[in-house]
Amino acid sequence: MAHSLSIVIPMYREQDNVGPMLARVHEGLAAYPGPWELICVDDGSLDETGKRLLAEGAKYGPHVRVIRFARNNGQTTAMQAGIDAARGDVIATLDGDLQNDPADIPRMVEEMHARDLDLLTGYRANRQDAWMSRKLPSKLANRLIARVTGVKIRDYGCSLKVYRASVIKQVRLYGEMHRFIPVWAAMVTSPTRIGETAVGHSARQFGESKYGISRTFRVVLDLLTVFFFLRFRARPGHFFGSIGLALGFVGTAAMSWLGVVKFVLGEPIGGRPLFLIAVLLLVFSIQFLTTGLIAEMLSRVFYQRTEGPLTVADGAAGLADDSWRQLRDLQQPPTMLASEEAERSRA
Repeated sequence: MAHSLSIVIPMYREQDNVGPMLARVHEGLAAYPGPWELICVDDGSLDETGKRLLAEGAKYGPHVRVIRFARNNGQTTAMQAGIDAARGDVIATLDGDLQNDPADIPRMVEEMHARDLDLLTGYRANRQDAWMSRKLPSKLANRLIARVTGVKIRDYGCSLKVYRASVIKQVRLYGEMHRFIPVWAAMVTSPTRIGETAVGHSARQFGESKYGISRTFRVVLDLLTVFFFLRFRARPGHFFGSIGLALGFVGTAAMSWLGVVKFVLGEPIGGRPLFLIAVLLLVFSIQFLTTGLIAEMLSRVFYQRTEGPLTVADGAAGLADDSWRQLRDLQQPPTMLASEEAERSRA
């Protein structure tokens, strides 16, 4: 069975890569046996990226869909917008800098279903990037993420991934969480259904990279959030409660000792630093315990509203729409129909 495929490409300040990228996608998907669409998201670029996407997309037909943000919101938000707009039962994502090869997508779709996976992520076996500014931070981040989360993926930074739409649409991305997609996916499916495969990688030809060694520090901050949701999303009271109990135990022990000093030894304790520390520890303990209770109540409300089995099923919704690129379309020359987005921009 040929699966309907949606390709999502977020782009920001990539005006020189627009034309080559669309051409590479159509070359790489020329023999894809099922219907497919291309969703390009312009993340509020201040250059000609958005206009060129509309112009180039109109040359290929309505299966090229363009989403434009009024301002820059980040790659994660752009990727989420593309995933929300995707209609295929398989979704592929890749960067718009021409470093990923769209020709890998058909093979990855076939491999994902052959291996019965829900997510197949690529890893750049022969990465063409600077060692100090790109490779080193990436290696450090990948090892740290794998160690903390337990999801063993060797290249979290590779945007070339293929998902079952029924799984990835259950995941909501925000902030800069796109690099943690395998971890978020592991919350709605088994980690054993997440795999990886080697993909091609090319050096950047146009534009400038938006990544650098400073991203490593952001990864650490995001990793704290991921760790909390991965381990304590369904039981936040255990996280806050354990801290509160630990602080309460230390504070109670300090107060007990001061009680012995006061009532047994008869020494004054009002001016001792330990007294103030013990009081603060007990106050902090109560705060953490009450925060844990509130978090538990919010968690219960959340799960009551979203309860239901997490199922994975292939679908064919939207296939009646003729705005898909299909293999038979290659028998005809490209049309010059303007996309809906182009018509709205002219209106």
